[in-house]
Amino acid sequence: MTPVVEVRGLRKVYPLEGSAGVVALNAVDLTIAPGEFVAVMGPSGSGKSTFMHIVGLLDRPTAGTYLFAGDDVSHLSSDALADLRSRALGFVFQAYNLLPRTTALENVELPMIYAGVPAAVRRPAAMGALDAVGLSKFAEHQPNQLSGGQQQRVAIARSIVNQPNLILADEPTGALDTASSEDVMALLRRLNEERGMTVMLVTHEPDVAAHAKRLVTFRDGNIVGDVATKERVLA
Repeated sequence: MTPVVEVRGLRKVYPLEGSAGVVALNAVDLTIAPGEFVAVMGPSGSGKSTFMHIVGLLDRPTAGTYLFAGDDVSHLSSDALADLRSRALGFVFQAYNLLPRTTALENVELPMIYAGVPAAVRRPAAMGALDAVGLSKFAEHQPNQLSGGQQQRVAIARSIVNQPNLILADEPTGALDTASSEDVMALLRRLNEERGMTVMLVTHEPDVAAHAKRLVTFRDGNIVGDVATKERVLA
């Protein structure tokens, strides 16, 4: 089975005047198979966010190889990267990143607009994604009419509407209370377990990472841990 993510010898060096630069990633090797749920942890400056940006095609490596779904994307043009991002990746951010004066349904439709999906297809697909996160009855609500947890569910619906190869969740519970955090993480686990969606989660919270099935730990630009986590039972 072709890995969703396969990086070999991945390096990222940020130029710094008067020095050799700051090494954010140092010869990282990692493979993520279809259907995995991987949590990435590490202290500030460990390289985890840089790794997520490269995996999400938001940044380029200085050296090394990145195969996404079997294709080498290390040297794609900016336009080609943007096109692949819109079609094959779903993003969930800490701040939700919803358009404020736009309904939940319209927010979920956005990735399909960027991907050139016909209008006749967009609305039923967006409603299906909202239904998958339990928010179909809130389709016409704007973000300011929704709780933080509901806004994050809309963001998750938006991330899955194009049926991406990979969902990237960057501190998705960072702005939520404990109960809402548990709800969001349970939802991501259901999408992984029931729909087979591949998820890579970046977090600094051990209780959030515990929802994943695999924990990868970064420190000083290197992977220092890669272990299976204990299975949790869905509520």
